[in-house]
Amino acid sequence: MGMNVSRQVDLTENEYLQRFVGKTHVPAYDDDFWNNFLQYHINLPTNSEEQLSLDSRLETLCQSFISHNLHTGNFGSLINVFLLKVSELLTLSDTESNVHIWHAFNALFIIRCLVKYMIETGSEYQLLQHFEALPVQAADSVETPSDGTAAGTSTAIPIDMRAVEETKAAVAKLVDGSKFETFLEALVNIIVVIPVKEFTYHLHLEAVNCMIILLSVSLFSQQTMEKSTIYRTIYRCQHANTLMSALLHFLSRMSQAPQTMFGFGTGGSFVFGIAESLWSILTFARKQPDILTAHDLPTAFREHYPLANQSLLLILILTNHHATKDNPYRISLFGCSDSQDSPKEDPATFKIDFSSLYNTLCRIVTIDQATLLLYLLLYRNQRFQKYVMAQQNLQQLVIPILQTLYNAPDSTSHHIYMSLIVLLILSEDDNFNKSVHQIMLKNITWYTERSISEISLGGLLILVVIRTIQYNMLKMRDKYLHTNCLAALANMSGQFQSLHPYVAQRLVSLFETLAKKHARLDQQLKQPNDPNGEPDISIPIGCGLTSEDMLQDLSVLEEVLRMVLEILNSCLSHQLVYCPNLVYTLLYKRNVFEAFRSHSAFQDIIQNIDMVVGFFSSRLQRVQEQRGELGVSEVLEVISKGASQWSSDRLRKFPDLKFKYVEEDAPEEFFIPYVWTLVCKAGCVHFSSETIKGVSAEIVC
Repeated sequence: MGMNVSRQVDLTENEYLQRFVGKTHVPAYDDDFWNNFLQYHINLPTNSEEQLSLDSRLETLCQSFISHNLHTGNFGSLINVFLLKVSELLTLSDTESNVHIWHAFNALFIIRCLVKYMIETGSEYQLLQHFEALPVQAADSVETPSDGTAAGTSTAIPIDMRAVEETKAAVAKLVDGSKFETFLEALVNIIVVIPVKEFTYHLHLEAVNCMIILLSVSLFSQQTMEKSTIYRTIYRCQHANTLMSALLHFLSRMSQAPQTMFGFGTGGSFVFGIAESLWSILTFARKQPDILTAHDLPTAFREHYPLANQSLLLILILTNHHATKDNPYRISLFGCSDSQDSPKEDPATFKIDFSSLYNTLCRIVTIDQATLLLYLLLYRNQRFQKYVMAQQNLQQLVIPILQTLYNAPDSTSHHIYMSLIVLLILSEDDNFNKSVHQIMLKNITWYTERSISEISLGGLLILVVIRTIQYNMLKMRDKYLHTNCLAALANMSGQFQSLHPYVAQRLVSLFETLAKKHARLDQQLKQPNDPNGEPDISIPIGCGLTSEDMLQDLSVLEEVLRMVLEILNSCLSHQLVYCPNLVYTLLYKRNVFEAFRSHSAFQDIIQNIDMVVGFFSSRLQRVQEQRGELGVSEVLEVISKGASQWSSDRLRKFPDLKFKYVEEDAPEEFFIPYVWTLVCKAGCVHFSSETIKGVSAEIVC
């Protein structure tokens, strides 16, 4: 599997591991054992192959642990050692804490491996049993050292098997989550209290990973999360604001993972001069991090910025569960404000530098999970939405979103959908719709349909959304995706300005393409028994196999056609003087509207288009009679002069096109499976897909 084992050690033969998972109790005060046990090196597995290799090497040990821990209570001892290490870290200086951080990380990594195994193979109740399990001891055995035994020496306490049944009953009473709650508080303290530095980076990462593992209980259980002790404990956390603040800071700062862990290889960062580990799990060969590159951004982000990546995923998990209930993390994220705001602003849950967060999102918005966070902030956090709308460099955010849509075959349907919703939310703001036509772009190399030397951001947005509509008609066939595409264009249409000739052509061609589909489908319905007639499979939805299906598809198609006409009419009603290229295209393509002039669903709005076309046609005819045949530039000149004399009062008034995105009821049904799919596919922690049975059986790790 391309892995390099740093020391060829069979883990099942390691004396410390064997004793930890064996039949004898190891007290938490046995410093000699724990200092030796926690003194090892490991590079974290970062992909499914590495995780599978590690899981397979640990499986026998995990099985032994499960068999014995309810009697030995060694997991509880490890938890206590970890809690002690964390409490010490909170009081130590940097120069004193290196070894403590190393040991705390190693303890937490072992805890994480065991918790992951128990969640994937057992129940939540069994997991909590192992958290709370106490050692079964002989009547004359005690947990504390005897008078003749100094604290810190290794003392194995034998198991009294006669007391097993009594202990089982005692353990059942103890499974109240108290030990787990203390452990969770320690994880939160690592994340929010200990500053992120080069030698603490992986401890923070492991704390975030461990929280994700704990929350993954929803993947492997069919019980509702309201009944989950783990979820209840996490969601009644008193530090939701500080935790969410820390996670969002981890993301916005995007600190790169250090090349070494805890100072190893940096010339003696460890003040205690540790020469080498006493035992080694395994290490994986991987390249040194490169700069964040666009050609494989998700992989680069996950491998080079794992703390930012995992923090982002944890934010999404915390905020999307219990979305319709009292969720302190959701309230915290949606209530945060810019640290640069005036103190007189309304109270905020916490403050963060919106500039740093915005710039980070601009860099990674083509990543699925970043698009989802952007959606949540724009839709739910009014302060952040206001900040984004005021930015002068909107192209840094919008262009990557357009690239995602342009490269639709490379993205999931969920990612395409969320990208469109982000554009729809942005288009609800009139200032956005105006400013995108004032931002000029040059040499957009990724847009390959046609070479365009210069175009406005608004023009590029129109082109990509139209292309998405056409892609959807052929591939995805999603009515709601059509609706969101057209709603964004409709919101912008009253502010269309200086449309590039190609943009104007694509707008009218969209109607022409839809009109041809409408004609073919209408013909099939009128002649259902025509042996030469074949169903039109490229209409938005349905297969066209029955008359009922075709009638439904025809209805959807007419809704789309009507909306395209309304977009054209809105532009002509509000911005005709600034869109001569659109008028030129309408004159050139006037025949595409012929079949709809008498159609009851379209004739009212086509009258407006006909009036515009008729006005400019008559002016062109008069000029042609005087000058002869006109070139393109001369026709545009006539249109520009005519536009200055045109009055929109001649047109029939229609309501302004204003569409607002509203999240559907029960958002958890969509977002929770979506989030966990992202965690499985884009995260640094990898799960066993064989036993997933919770929020979505369709999730593939």
